[in-house]
Amino acid sequence: MEIPVAAQTLLNRLPKGVTRRLESVLERLPVVGDLVRAEKKKVSDSMKASIRKHRPTELAFSELPETGVATEMLLGTLRELSAREAPMWRDGKVSGGVYHGDERHLAFLNEVYALYSQANPLHADVWPSVARFEADLVAFTAKLMGGDAKLENDEQVVCGTLSSGGTESIMLAMKAARDLMRTRKGITRGNIVAPASAHPAFDKAAHTLGLEIRRVEVQDDGRADVEAMKAAVDGNTIVMVGSAVSFPHGVLDPIETLSELAYEKGLLFHTDACLGGFILAFAADAGFPVPRFDFSLRGVTSMSADTHKFGYAAKGTSVVLYRGRALRRAQYFTTPEWSGGLYVTPGFAGSRPGALIAQAWATMVSLGREGYVRHTKSVLETARTIRRGIEAIPELKVIGDPLWVIAFRSEQVDVYRVLDEMAKRGWSLNGLQSPPAVHLCVTLRHTQPGVAETFLSDLRASVEAVRGTPPSKDGMAPVYGLASSLPFKGVVSDLLSAYVDALYDA
Repeated sequence: MEIPVAAQTLLNRLPKGVTRRLESVLERLPVVGDLVRAEKKKVSDSMKASIRKHRPTELAFSELPETGVATEMLLGTLRELSAREAPMWRDGKVSGGVYHGDERHLAFLNEVYALYSQANPLHADVWPSVARFEADLVAFTAKLMGGDAKLENDEQVVCGTLSSGGTESIMLAMKAARDLMRTRKGITRGNIVAPASAHPAFDKAAHTLGLEIRRVEVQDDGRADVEAMKAAVDGNTIVMVGSAVSFPHGVLDPIETLSELAYEKGLLFHTDACLGGFILAFAADAGFPVPRFDFSLRGVTSMSADTHKFGYAAKGTSVVLYRGRALRRAQYFTTPEWSGGLYVTPGFAGSRPGALIAQAWATMVSLGREGYVRHTKSVLETARTIRRGIEAIPELKVIGDPLWVIAFRSEQVDVYRVLDEMAKRGWSLNGLQSPPAVHLCVTLRHTQPGVAETFLSDLRASVEAVRGTPPSKDGMAPVYGLASSLPFKGVVSDLLSAYVDALYDA
């Protein structure tokens, strides 16, 4: 069903609530509703078939087995499944996903995990070493992000906690901002001002915490628009956001200008360094100077940085940092009246896996500053090679000025078809929208000999394969095309929900 460009432009400008109501009305119309439902079912069935096609059939149970399966048999099957799934990420054909992956490093992490598999930091008296590891991780990261945890001034000390990942770190920072600004300024209906490129975790935080999020369009280079961000601020704004770097385009927002603007307006400012923190902190020493983005700027009041990305720890840890203990305390949950005793948790979770904290600590201590600088240099040099290779392909255009997350678009070919062609060649890349684009997040896996050259060769072949061809009706191309063209995002949300349904369908 084609929508006229003028009508589509108008619909895209309508508030989300209005378009959702309009969408609901249209879906109830006999002909239109039938067409929409038929198209959704077609795409949904295709996704389900794809998931089932790739799902392993070994030891598949529809219900709990009556008697336990022998552990050796289970381990043997798990080894087979792991070996089958390893080549793509091990050989460097995945964007992001696995950031280190060296066999010796993984063996080391697995040994650490085994030593602390039963540890739970909720019981600090039972596992005091885990509490020490957690405190160390926060102190290490605070120092790397321009803070000094040794300051005695409660308002200026940079402190923080661990979380389960970037999304929780961001949600905790927004929860702390909400509660602090409610106390200090009496703001009960607060809003977050963030660039359109900021991570969806901010939307999740706003949805969960009863906040409004104001998304501001970015500039052509993918960076936050300072003047547009300024215009979005009002008396209910509690926090502004900038990315270092943004997930879609890998560019560094103008954090210095934005955080100073927040400071002058008496607002909080969060630097989302989940993806970039543990690269940017070492970039200058690796020969790639970057603008300031951290607590060295007086306007930055909170940060998030993922130890499980370029911190090279196992999946499941991130650090959230605050300027001042008052802001960190606004993150905590306490209840002094429960019949089960006095209860306090630093974040959303109660029990947490102490083994993952031990792994993160062991990773940072074993690598040291020299190890991080060496890895950062390797990643950034490889990314520079890949970026130059992409720029040499006439049909492709790199977005902005990225360091290692390289997004490219095209006005000559359907970039989503290029994404599908790369998938046929074994590559798992990220599709983007607004504008349609694809990105590769370069990791240590891509620094292996020959990987960058293979990527560029396959990319050139993929562009050649789709040159002059009509839009595809298979693969991800039609799904992203639908998402970027429809003003009614509820249809796309339904498809995303159907995808998750299919994942949980045993």
